[in-house]
Amino acid sequence: MRAFIPIIAFALLGMMMAWGLLIREDRDALRSAFLNQPAPSFELPQLAGEGRLTTDDLKGDGPVVLNFWASWCAPCRAEHPELVKLADMGVRVAGINYKNDPEKAQAFLDQLGNPFEVVGVDESGRAGINFGVAALPETFVIDANGVIVYKHVGPINPGELDGKIWPAIREAAER
Repeated sequence: MRAFIPIIAFALLGMMMAWGLLIREDRDALRSAFLNQPAPSFELPQLAGEGRLTTDDLKGDGPVVLNFWASWCAPCRAEHPELVKLADMGVRVAGINYKNDPEKAQAFLDQLGNPFEVVGVDESGRAGINFGVAALPETFVIDANGVIVYKHVGPINPGELDGKIWPAIREAAER
C-alpha cells in the first residue's frame, strides 16, 4: 500500500494542474481592483521620441486600449497581430513596454509592426505594479475619462478580441 502513496499523490497533483490550466477558462476571475476606477497615475519616457507618456494621454479622444508587453514575452508576440488589427480598425492603442531593453523593444516593433499610438518605457516596473500587472501581456480598456472599463489577463486571441475586447471598447465608447 505504501508504494501507491506517491503515485496517488502525483495523480492528484496532476489533476489539480490540469484543472488550473485546461478546464478553468475564466482568466477574468483575476479581477482588477481598478475596474470602474481611474487609471493609476504614471509618467514614462516614450520608446521613440523625446516626449513622455502620462495618464492624461489616455483621456479625451474616445476609448484607448493600453497593453503591457515586452519583447522577451512569447505570449506578447502571439497576441501582437490582434493589436495590429485593433489599430488598423481605428482603435487607439497605447503600449507600456515592461522591464525591457528599449533597443530590443524597438526591434520587436520594427519586425512585427507597430500598432501603438505611443509606447511608454517602464524599465523599473513601477507603472505595471501600480496597475496590478501580474504577468505579461495584460491589456486594459480605458474610457475617454481615463476610467478602466476592462482588464484582460494573458494574450488576446481572435475569439477574445471579438468576444471580450470589442464589447469592452463599445462599453467604453458609450460612457
